[in-house]
Amino acid sequence: MKSSSSIDIKNQDKLLIAQIIHLSSREVFQKYSGIINSNLFLFDPNNYLLELRELSEADFKLLESNIQEDKKYWIIKSDSSNIFFFNGSTSEIKNIFNNFPAGKLKDAVGQVLYNYLNYNLNSYSIKDREFIFNQSYVMGILNVTPDSFSDGGLYINLDDAVNHGLEMIDDGADIIDIGGESTRPGSEIVSEDEELERVIPVIDKILSSQPGTLISIDTTKSKVAEEALKHGAVIVNDISGATFDEEMLKVVKEYPGVPGIILMHIKGTPKNMQQNPHYENVVEEIYDFLLERIKAAENLGIKNIFIDPGIGFGKRIQDNFEILTRLEDFKSLGYPIVVGASRKSFLGKTLNLDITERDTATAITESIAIKNGARIIRTHNVKYGKQVCELLNNF
Repeated sequence: MKSSSSIDIKNQDKLLIAQIIHLSSREVFQKYSGIINSNLFLFDPNNYLLELRELSEADFKLLESNIQEDKKYWIIKSDSSNIFFFNGSTSEIKNIFNNFPAGKLKDAVGQVLYNYLNYNLNSYSIKDREFIFNQSYVMGILNVTPDSFSDGGLYINLDDAVNHGLEMIDDGADIIDIGGESTRPGSEIVSEDEELERVIPVIDKILSSQPGTLISIDTTKSKVAEEALKHGAVIVNDISGATFDEEMLKVVKEYPGVPGIILMHIKGTPKNMQQNPHYENVVEEIYDFLLERIKAAENLGIKNIFIDPGIGFGKRIQDNFEILTRLEDFKSLGYPIVVGASRKSFLGKTLNLDITERDTATAITESIAIKNGARIIRTHNVKYGKQVCELLNNF
């Protein structure tokens, strides 16, 4: 449908959002054909949608004046959002917008096309280790907590925790992710001091034994992150996308050595996140959140950003499957994707499996995630995870 001459634009100051959507399956096509509602929108798994959101009146006029003769675009208007879709190959999208006048619209489309098409060219250097993201890596989970959903209480003892961390290194873990506060559904917050008492001795002892180990600190507290970085951690894994503690990004930015940060999406808090979560469009809502958090980190000059859509964190079963199916749509953000699906309840509920029986389902899910763009898998069973990565890295 083409837009009318009268456009009521609200939220003029919002960030213009561009996203490449791969029409890789009939389910994705059907979702967007219901939104676009046009018989000119045809299924082709080799085609894409360019979606532009939060458009201003000036943006609309620029779009219409530059692609008037093309029949492959649609404009959807509502009180809450104003959206433009263009259906075609990435080359068609590029050619259309190459002819646009210089400005934010052309820049936004050019940037997401670059991000999407060059996704596998990303590389980071962290602690003298080169990560080339045309392949995938394993992050081993080490929960030093009494109440984590899978391994709570198993590694609360210092020696047990350290031995398990060293065992995961021997099994091929590229990164060890250490957490001192459970983030399972319904979990309670622990104090900074208690969290520090749990994680810092483990970091110290692992690094004294294996100095080259890359350690990630799984925390939402800036004080915990800062101390962990001082003791040798090189990545901060923040399930809130650095929203629970406003100092988090500053800590990462100011710490020498350019550590990495994983910005994850969560709906709500661990305490309430599974109390009837709801999305109109789960992928787009997560995408918009991650884009905002990326901009906040970039504005501080932070490097080595990773993004995580937050499987199981305020998501319904169907949301988790849609995220995994459409994982490559997050490539438009331009940063390596982390996926943590290990032993999650959506696998157990789908297959009627106890936590101790979910490692095979986890490995299958991680394989799908890697095929769709995941570059780090966060997992409990490092042996399985390493096999998955090594096998798929050869394709």
